[in-house]
Amino acid sequence: MDDEKRITLRLPSDLHAWLAARAKSARRSLNSEILHRLESERDAAVADAAR
Repeated sequence: MDDEKRITLRLPSDLHAWLAARAKSARRSLNSEILHRLESERDAAVADAAR
């Protein structure tokens, strides 16, 4: 990422715990897990729009 932005993100505690567990199992930081999921969803949406 060339240009990064910082945000404050509020999550319900159950969603945070779920994301943290997924991140740990994937050997990623929580931040990297959130980015991975957002980027995957964006890529899928772009692919759907192109069809």
